[in-house]
Amino acid sequence: MTGTWSKRTQAVHGGARRSQYGEMSEAMFLTQGFDYPSAEAAEARFIEAGEDEFIYARYGNPTVAIFEDRMATIEGAEACFATASGMAAVNGALMATVRAGDRVVAARALFGSCLWILEELMPRMGVEVAFVDGTDLDQWRAAVTPGTRAVFFETVSNPTLEVIDTAAVAAIAHAAGAAVIVDNVFATPVFSDAVAKGADLVVYSTTKHVDGQGRCLGGAILGPRATVRGPVETYMKHTGGAISPFNAWVMLKGLETLDLRVRAQAESARTIAGALVADGRLDHVIYPGLATHPQHALFPAGGTVLSVLVPEGQAGAFRLLDGLEIWKISNNLGDAKSIATHPATTTHQRLSEERRATLGITPGLVRLSVGLEDPDDLISDLRSALDSV
Repeated sequence: MTGTWSKRTQAVHGGARRSQYGEMSEAMFLTQGFDYPSAEAAEARFIEAGEDEFIYARYGNPTVAIFEDRMATIEGAEACFATASGMAAVNGALMATVRAGDRVVAARALFGSCLWILEELMPRMGVEVAFVDGTDLDQWRAAVTPGTRAVFFETVSNPTLEVIDTAAVAAIAHAAGAAVIVDNVFATPVFSDAVAKGADLVVYSTTKHVDGQGRCLGGAILGPRATVRGPVETYMKHTGGAISPFNAWVMLKGLETLDLRVRAQAESARTIAGALVADGRLDHVIYPGLATHPQHALFPAGGTVLSVLVPEGQAGAFRLLDGLEIWKISNNLGDAKSIATHPATTTHQRLSEERRATLGITPGLVRLSVGLEDPDDLISDLRSALDSV
């Protein structure tokens, strides 16, 4: 029956393992290593560990395994490897896929640390990287030449909220023999259909919506079992990017309320976006859930994040931020608390001014991650802060 359960049910029950005590809340196996009944058993396990046999926490752990199985079930993937952070997931997915001499094509609109991996780290390792406008399919067709090993993009870009046609890009990539790796944080596992649309590997920063309450770092790489339990697991376990059992347990608790939280946050985001458009004091409101968004048809659910262009550039943006009371100034997203971020001076500050302008990250851009507060209170807080702008 498990295969017929909805994502919401799977998020509560998927991958469950119970000890002899029959605990209701998943057990936290806070252990680095494991005891073997004999030297022969230790030897056998190092040759090939069974499904529920473990060697070392960097390789796997019972609590981590529950989290991985649950994430895979929700996503509709065959397997998952849980990582220490979202960036560990991005790095692991790319490094396990490409090697010196390969070519990678990526969308330009990416989180700052993702850009660093692609622009700085991968070329040092002999990997050729080309960038395209992620929403322009003709640019993908021109760039994804035969011999391209992988394509990489955020399904919804951070922070300008461009939505990429995953199915169309996947078709282009697969025709050239390239793997499709997507960062799916803004879509969330709740609204995700990346696997169904052709993504070969899906990565998440579970720090965001999965935890959802600003507590722990975590990440996940999801995809075919042969890939995840093959090159991905080999790379991750030898380079040390595995999640801790404690953080995996916290993520499991987050998954239980993920569907409820994300749907409520997305509904609030849609309400807030509409209210800000009606207010008329902002230069622009960017939210995929609005019918006016250029890629609305690709992601009508909209997600939990919107971005706004504030008059008077950075000065106006700072006045807005400093005038907020409920919204907190931080650089995270997907939290139960609503967060306002100025990307040009924080998450994307390492980019040149010219590069930020090319990506649409202007001095007046503010990213708003909608939490679980009453949307009327959040709207009132924004309107009050706009008075100072």
